[in-house]
Amino acid sequence: MAKTNEPTIIKKYANRRLYNTGTSTYVTLEDLAVMVKGEEDFVVYDAKSGEDITRSVLTQIIFEQEGKGQNLLPVTFLRQLIRFYGDSMQGLVPSFLEYSMTSLTKEQEKLRSQMSEAFGATAFDAIEDQVKRNTEMFERAMKMFMPFPTGEAGSSQNAGAAPADAKKPASGPGELDDMKRQLEEMQKKINQLSDKS
Repeated sequence: MAKTNEPTIIKKYANRRLYNTGTSTYVTLEDLAVMVKGEEDFVVYDAKSGEDITRSVLTQIIFEQEGKGQNLLPVTFLRQLIRFYGDSMQGLVPSFLEYSMTSLTKEQEKLRSQMSEAFGATAFDAIEDQVKRNTEMFERAMKMFMPFPTGEAGSSQNAGAAPADAKKPASGPGELDDMKRQLEEMQKKINQLSDKS
């Protein structure tokens, strides 16, 4: 169907069937998704009430696409989006998202060419590798802030053997062992002070 300036009218009936008035045929959500990808504008009306239900139908299309495993919306984004409902910032979110998506759409071809020039065919592999490295660095940093690695906490043997272990070469960073020792000493002092009071 040729593109026109006027949006195609889709009517949704009580039996949940969608009727394309432009082609005089029943359509599915998948057909509407194809229309969106083809930049064919349409408006969906409830056949009985005449209410514009385009937003809810587009949301259904997104829900179906996400359900098929074509995950485009990260969980953190969805959580943040839900938090904005009822918030004082709620009025700004639609215009911000619309502006962001419009900018991304305008720049997508430029981004694609820049990515392929910069990284070649392995662009996404390089990004994935970087994400993995960042995750590993984060996990290492978190382990450094844990006073006792798994399996060592609460062991009376290890607590008594701390000075002897200090003379041996540390299996991990020496600074980490020093920090553990300092934490233990501080805990003992805190316990002594609480016993006195």
